[in-house]
Amino acid sequence: MASVARLLRRGGCAVRTRLLWEAPKARLGWRRQVASGRGGGGSEVLEQSRFFRRGVAFSALSYLGYEAYILISHSSVVHADVKVNEVLDQADYLYGSGETEKLYQLLEQYKNSENAQLLWRLARASRDVAQLSQTSAEKKKQLIYEALDYATKALEKEKSCFSVHKWYAICLSDVGDYEGIKKKITNAFVIKEHFQKAIELNPKDATSLHLMGIWCYTFADMPWYQSKIAAALFSTPPSSTYEEALRYFQKAEDVEPNFYSKNLLFLGKTYMKLNNRKMALFWLSKAKERLSHTEEDKQNELLLPCCQKRRSLNQENERSRQR
Repeated sequence: MASVARLLRRGGCAVRTRLLWEAPKARLGWRRQVASGRGGGGSEVLEQSRFFRRGVAFSALSYLGYEAYILISHSSVVHADVKVNEVLDQADYLYGSGETEKLYQLLEQYKNSENAQLLWRLARASRDVAQLSQTSAEKKKQLIYEALDYATKALEKEKSCFSVHKWYAICLSDVGDYEGIKKKITNAFVIKEHFQKAIELNPKDATSLHLMGIWCYTFADMPWYQSKIAAALFSTPPSSTYEEALRYFQKAEDVEPNFYSKNLLFLGKTYMKLNNRKMALFWLSKAKERLSHTEEDKQNELLLPCCQKRRSLNQENERSRQR
Protein backbone atom coordinates (compact mmCIF):
# COMPACT_ATOMS: atom_id res chain seq x y z
CA MET A 1 0.00 0.00 0.00
CA ALA A 2 2.86 2.37 0.75
CA SER A 3 4.14 1.76 -2.78
CA VAL A 4 0.73 2.58 -4.21
CA ALA A 5 0.53 5.73 -2.11
CA ARG A 6 3.91 6.85 -3.39
CA LEU A 7 2.79 6.12 -6.92
CA LEU A 8 -0.38 8.16 -6.41
CA ARG A 9 1.68 11.07 -5.14
CA ARG A 10 3.92 10.81 -8.20
CA GLY A 11 0.82 10.48 -10.37
CA GLY A 12 -0.61 13.68 -8.89
CA CYS A 13 2.43 15.59 -10.09
CA ALA A 14 1.99 14.17 -13.56
CA VAL A 15 -1.68 15.07 -13.58
CA ARG A 16 -0.95 18.67 -12.53
CA THR A 17 1.57 18.99 -15.35
CA ARG A 18 -0.96 17.61 -17.80
CA LEU A 19 -3.67 20.06 -16.62
CA LEU A 20 -1.39 23.07 -17.04
CA TRP A 21 -1.04 22.08 -20.67
CA GLU A 22 -4.67 21.11 -21.34
CA ALA A 23 -6.54 23.87 -19.49
CA PRO A 24 -5.60 26.73 -21.85
CA LYS A 25 -6.71 24.59 -24.81
CA ALA A 26 -10.12 24.01 -23.21
CA ARG A 27 -10.63 27.71 -22.50
CA LEU A 28 -9.47 28.61 -26.02
CA GLY A 29 -12.00 26.18 -27.49
CA TRP A 30 -14.82 27.79 -25.48
CA ARG A 31 -13.81 31.31 -26.59
CA ARG A 32 -13.88 30.17 -30.24
CA GLN A 33 -17.43 28.93 -29.75
CA VAL A 34 -18.55 32.30 -28.37
CA ALA A 35 -16.79 34.23 -31.12
CA SER A 36 -18.48 32.20 -33.84
CA GLY A 37 -21.93 32.89 -32.42
CA ARG A 38 -22.37 29.44 -30.73
CA GLY A 39 -22.07 30.96 -27.24
CA GLY A 40 -25.20 31.22 -25.11
CA GLY A 41 -24.55 33.78 -22.42
CA GLY A 42 -23.70 33.38 -18.73
CA SER A 43 -25.46 30.00 -18.25
CA GLU A 44 -23.24 28.46 -20.95
CA VAL A 45 -20.19 29.84 -19.20
CA LEU A 46 -21.24 28.09 -15.99
CA GLU A 47 -22.01 24.80 -17.80
CA GLN A 48 -18.70 24.90 -19.62
CA SER A 49 -16.91 25.43 -16.32
CA ARG A 50 -18.67 22.43 -14.74
CA PHE A 51 -17.89 20.26 -17.75
CA PHE A 52 -14.25 21.24 -17.61
CA ARG A 53 -13.99 20.41 -13.90
CA ARG A 54 -15.65 17.01 -14.42
CA GLY A 55 -13.23 16.30 -17.29
CA VAL A 56 -10.26 17.20 -15.13
CA ALA A 57 -11.47 14.94 -12.31
CA PHE A 58 -12.12 12.03 -14.69
CA SER A 59 -8.69 12.40 -16.33
CA ALA A 60 -6.93 12.46 -12.96
CA LEU A 61 -8.77 9.38 -11.66
CA SER A 62 -8.24 7.48 -14.89
CA TYR A 63 -4.52 8.18 -14.88
CA LEU A 64 -4.07 7.27 -11.22
CA GLY A 65 -6.11 4.10 -11.61
CA TYR A 66 -4.06 2.99 -14.63
CA GLU A 67 -0.75 3.65 -12.92
CA ALA A 68 -1.90 1.81 -9.79
CA TYR A 69 -2.97 -1.14 -11.95
CA ILE A 70 0.43 -1.24 -13.64
CA LEU A 71 2.21 -1.19 -10.27
CA ILE A 72 0.03 -3.93 -8.77
CA SER A 73 0.38 -6.08 -11.91
CA HIS A 74 4.16 -5.67 -11.83
CA SER A 75 4.21 -6.59 -8.14
CA SER A 76 2.19 -9.73 -8.91
CA VAL A 77 4.70 -10.76 -11.60
CA VAL A 78 7.63 -10.17 -9.24
CA HIS A 79 5.87 -12.17 -6.53
CA ALA A 80 5.20 -15.01 -8.99
CA ASP A 81 8.87 -15.04 -10.06
CA VAL A 82 9.99 -15.17 -6.42
CA LYS A 83 7.64 -18.09 -5.77
CA VAL A 84 8.91 -20.00 -8.82
CA ASN A 85 12.51 -19.46 -7.72
CA GLU A 86 11.67 -20.78 -4.26
CA VAL A 87 10.12 -23.91 -5.77
CA LEU A 88 13.14 -24.42 -8.03
CA ASP A 89 15.52 -24.10 -5.06
CA GLN A 90 13.47 -26.60 -3.08
CA ALA A 91 13.32 -28.97 -6.06
CA ASP A 92 17.08 -28.84 -6.59
CA TYR A 93 17.67 -29.50 -2.90
CA LEU A 94 15.38 -32.56 -2.96
CA TYR A 95 17.05 -33.84 -6.14
CA GLY A 96 20.51 -33.46 -4.61
CA SER A 97 19.28 -35.28 -1.49
CA GLY A 98 17.92 -38.20 -3.50
CA GLU A 99 14.34 -37.54 -2.33
CA THR A 100 12.83 -38.81 -5.57
CA GLU A 101 9.20 -39.25 -4.53
CA LYS A 102 9.03 -36.02 -2.50
CA LEU A 103 10.47 -34.16 -5.47
CA TYR A 104 7.85 -35.61 -7.79
CA GLN A 105 5.04 -34.71 -5.35
CA LEU A 106 6.32 -31.14 -5.12
CA LEU A 107 6.63 -30.57 -8.86
CA GLU A 108 3.46 -32.41 -9.89
CA GLN A 109 1.52 -29.48 -8.43
CA TYR A 110 2.93 -27.39 -11.29
CA LYS A 111 2.21 -29.77 -14.18
CA ASN A 112 0.08 -27.09 -15.87
CA SER A 113 2.81 -24.47 -15.53
CA GLU A 114 4.15 -22.55 -18.52
CA ASN A 115 7.60 -22.29 -16.93
CA ALA A 116 10.17 -24.42 -18.79
CA GLN A 117 12.44 -24.66 -15.74
CA LEU A 118 9.67 -26.28 -13.72
CA LEU A 119 8.60 -28.50 -16.60
CA TRP A 120 11.96 -30.10 -17.42
CA ARG A 121 12.52 -30.79 -13.73
CA LEU A 122 9.09 -32.42 -13.57
CA ALA A 123 9.99 -34.53 -16.62
CA ARG A 124 13.16 -35.65 -14.83
CA ALA A 125 11.29 -36.36 -11.59
CA SER A 126 8.63 -38.39 -13.42
CA ARG A 127 11.31 -40.47 -15.09
CA ASP A 128 13.19 -40.99 -11.81
CA VAL A 129 10.05 -42.28 -10.08
CA ALA A 130 9.47 -44.59 -13.05
CA GLN A 131 12.93 -46.09 -12.47
CA LEU A 132 12.28 -46.98 -8.81
CA SER A 133 12.12 -50.72 -8.13
CA GLN A 134 8.77 -50.42 -6.32
CA THR A 135 7.09 -48.72 -9.30
CA SER A 136 4.78 -51.14 -11.11
CA ALA A 137 5.23 -51.79 -14.83
CA GLU A 138 1.93 -50.09 -15.63
CA LYS A 139 2.75 -47.02 -13.55
CA LYS A 140 6.24 -46.89 -15.03
CA LYS A 141 4.87 -46.71 -18.56
CA GLN A 142 2.44 -43.96 -17.56
CA LEU A 143 5.22 -41.91 -15.95
CA ILE A 144 7.52 -42.35 -18.96
CA TYR A 145 4.90 -40.93 -21.32
CA GLU A 146 4.05 -38.13 -18.88
CA ALA A 147 7.73 -37.24 -18.68
CA LEU A 148 7.89 -36.89 -22.46
CA ASP A 149 4.80 -34.65 -22.42
CA TYR A 150 6.40 -32.35 -19.83
CA ALA A 151 9.72 -32.29 -21.69
CA THR A 152 7.98 -31.52 -25.01
CA LYS A 153 6.11 -28.62 -23.42
CA ALA A 154 9.34 -27.31 -21.89
CA LEU A 155 11.01 -27.42 -25.30
CA GLU A 156 8.13 -25.44 -26.81
CA LYS A 157 8.57 -22.77 -24.13
CA GLU A 158 12.37 -22.47 -24.08
CA LYS A 159 14.84 -23.67 -26.69
CA SER A 160 17.92 -21.96 -25.27
CA CYS A 161 18.24 -24.15 -22.15
CA PHE A 162 20.61 -27.11 -22.40
CA SER A 163 18.69 -29.06 -19.73
CA VAL A 164 15.50 -28.83 -21.77
CA HIS A 165 17.19 -30.40 -24.80
CA LYS A 166 18.91 -33.03 -22.68
CA TRP A 167 15.77 -34.21 -20.90
CA TYR A 168 13.66 -34.11 -24.03
CA ALA A 169 16.17 -36.48 -25.69
CA ILE A 170 16.25 -38.77 -22.63
CA CYS A 171 12.47 -38.98 -22.42
CA LEU A 172 12.09 -39.56 -26.15
CA SER A 173 14.59 -42.40 -25.89
CA ASP A 174 12.66 -43.96 -22.98
CA VAL A 175 9.39 -43.96 -24.91
CA GLY A 176 11.11 -45.93 -27.67
CA ASP A 177 11.21 -48.93 -25.32
CA TYR A 178 7.42 -49.15 -25.63
CA GLU A 179 7.09 -48.45 -29.35
CA GLY A 180 9.35 -51.04 -30.95
CA ILE A 181 12.74 -51.07 -32.60
CA LYS A 182 11.52 -49.34 -35.76
CA LYS A 183 10.29 -46.30 -33.82
CA LYS A 184 13.37 -46.28 -31.63
CA ILE A 185 15.71 -46.16 -34.61
CA THR A 186 13.56 -43.47 -36.25
CA ASN A 187 13.82 -41.34 -33.12
CA ALA A 188 17.59 -41.87 -32.90
CA PHE A 189 18.40 -38.98 -35.23
CA VAL A 190 16.24 -36.58 -33.19
CA ILE A 191 17.73 -37.81 -29.93
CA LYS A 192 21.28 -37.28 -31.18
CA GLU A 193 20.39 -33.79 -32.43
CA HIS A 194 19.13 -32.72 -29.00
CA PHE A 195 22.09 -34.20 -27.11
CA GLN A 196 24.41 -32.31 -29.45
CA LYS A 197 22.41 -29.12 -28.91
CA ALA A 198 22.67 -29.57 -25.15
CA ILE A 199 26.46 -29.93 -25.45
CA GLU A 200 26.63 -26.89 -27.72
CA LEU A 201 24.71 -24.80 -25.16
CA ASN A 202 26.79 -26.13 -22.24
CA PRO A 203 30.03 -27.94 -23.16
CA LYS A 204 30.77 -28.40 -19.45
CA ASP A 205 27.73 -30.53 -18.69
CA ALA A 206 29.17 -33.97 -17.97
CA THR A 207 25.78 -35.70 -18.18
CA SER A 208 25.12 -34.51 -21.75
CA LEU A 209 28.58 -35.71 -22.80
CA HIS A 210 27.99 -39.08 -21.14
CA LEU A 211 24.61 -39.50 -22.84
CA MET A 212 26.11 -38.68 -26.22
CA GLY A 213 28.66 -41.39 -25.46
CA ILE A 214 25.83 -43.84 -24.67
CA TRP A 215 24.20 -42.98 -28.01
CA CYS A 216 27.47 -43.72 -29.84
CA TYR A 217 28.11 -46.93 -27.89
CA THR A 218 24.57 -48.17 -28.57
CA PHE A 219 24.92 -47.84 -32.34
CA ALA A 220 28.49 -49.13 -32.36
CA ASP A 221 27.25 -52.19 -30.46
CA MET A 222 24.00 -52.63 -32.40
CA PRO A 223 23.02 -56.29 -33.03
CA TRP A 224 23.00 -57.45 -36.64
CA TYR A 225 19.19 -57.72 -36.86
CA GLN A 226 18.76 -54.12 -35.69
CA SER A 227 21.34 -53.03 -38.24
CA LYS A 228 19.24 -54.75 -40.92
CA ILE A 229 16.13 -52.85 -39.80
CA ALA A 230 18.04 -49.57 -39.74
CA ALA A 231 19.41 -50.19 -43.24
CA ALA A 232 15.89 -50.94 -44.50
CA LEU A 233 14.49 -47.74 -42.96
CA PHE A 234 17.20 -45.30 -43.98
CA SER A 235 19.60 -44.96 -46.86
CA THR A 236 22.10 -43.73 -44.26
CA PRO A 237 21.13 -45.39 -40.94
CA PRO A 238 22.42 -44.07 -37.60
CA SER A 239 25.86 -45.43 -36.82
CA SER A 240 28.91 -44.79 -34.66
CA THR A 241 32.12 -46.36 -33.36
CA TYR A 242 33.53 -47.39 -30.00
CA GLU A 243 36.27 -44.80 -30.48
CA GLU A 244 33.69 -42.04 -30.77
CA ALA A 245 31.84 -43.30 -27.70
CA LEU A 246 35.11 -43.39 -25.74
CA ARG A 247 35.84 -39.76 -26.60
CA TYR A 248 32.54 -38.62 -25.11
CA PHE A 249 32.88 -40.78 -21.98
CA GLN A 250 36.40 -39.45 -21.45
CA LYS A 251 35.30 -35.83 -21.99
CA ALA A 252 32.57 -36.30 -19.41
CA GLU A 253 35.09 -37.65 -16.91
CA ASP A 254 37.51 -34.79 -17.66
CA VAL A 255 34.77 -32.21 -17.05
CA GLU A 256 33.60 -33.79 -13.78
CA PRO A 257 35.71 -36.68 -12.47
CA ASN A 258 33.89 -39.58 -10.81
CA PHE A 259 30.52 -37.87 -11.29
CA TYR A 260 28.55 -40.96 -12.32
CA SER A 261 29.07 -44.67 -11.78
CA LYS A 262 27.63 -45.50 -15.19
CA ASN A 263 30.22 -43.34 -16.95
CA LEU A 264 32.99 -45.25 -15.16
CA LEU A 265 31.30 -48.53 -16.08
CA PHE A 266 31.02 -47.59 -19.76
CA LEU A 267 34.60 -46.41 -19.91
CA GLY A 268 35.56 -49.92 -18.80
CA LYS A 269 33.13 -51.61 -21.21
CA THR A 270 34.30 -49.49 -24.15
CA TYR A 271 37.95 -50.25 -23.46
CA MET A 272 37.00 -53.93 -23.35
CA LYS A 273 35.44 -53.59 -26.82
CA LEU A 274 38.67 -51.98 -27.99
CA ASN A 275 40.70 -54.85 -26.46
CA ASN A 276 42.55 -52.55 -24.06
CA ARG A 277 42.40 -54.79 -21.01
CA LYS A 278 44.64 -52.65 -18.82
CA MET A 279 42.44 -49.56 -19.15
CA ALA A 280 39.27 -51.65 -18.93
CA LEU A 281 40.42 -53.03 -15.56
CA PHE A 282 41.35 -49.54 -14.37
CA TRP A 283 37.89 -48.05 -15.05
CA LEU A 284 35.91 -51.08 -13.90
CA SER A 285 37.85 -51.02 -10.63
CA LYS A 286 37.03 -47.33 -10.18
CA ALA A 287 33.35 -48.08 -10.85
CA LYS A 288 33.39 -50.80 -8.20
CA GLU A 289 35.11 -48.56 -5.64
CA ARG A 290 32.66 -45.71 -6.10
CA LEU A 291 30.13 -45.34 -3.32
CA SER A 292 26.48 -45.93 -4.26
CA HIS A 293 24.52 -42.68 -4.15
CA THR A 294 21.35 -43.61 -5.98
CA GLU A 295 19.34 -46.70 -6.82
CA GLU A 296 20.75 -46.53 -10.34
CA ASP A 297 24.29 -46.66 -8.90
CA LYS A 298 23.33 -49.88 -7.13
CA GLN A 299 21.93 -51.32 -10.36
CA ASN A 300 25.17 -50.42 -12.14
CA GLU A 301 27.11 -52.28 -9.45
CA LEU A 302 25.18 -55.44 -10.36
CA LEU A 303 26.57 -55.19 -13.88
CA LEU A 304 30.16 -55.10 -12.70
CA PRO A 305 30.54 -58.83 -11.91
CA CYS A 306 29.26 -59.66 -15.40
CA CYS A 307 31.78 -57.33 -17.00
CA GLN A 308 34.63 -58.61 -14.86
CA LYS A 309 33.66 -62.23 -15.46
CA ARG A 310 33.57 -61.60 -19.21
CA ARG A 311 36.97 -59.89 -18.98
CA SER A 312 38.39 -62.93 -17.10
CA LEU A 313 36.99 -65.28 -19.74
CA ASN A 314 38.54 -63.20 -22.51
CA GLN A 315 41.88 -63.28 -20.72
CA GLU A 316 41.64 -67.04 -20.29
CA ASN A 317 40.80 -67.50 -23.96
CA GLU A 318 43.74 -65.33 -24.92
CA ARG A 319 46.09 -67.42 -22.77
CA SER A 320 44.70 -70.61 -24.31
CA ARG A 321 45.42 -69.34 -27.81
CA GLN A 322 48.94 -68.41 -26.81
CA ARG A 323 49.53 -71.91 -25.44
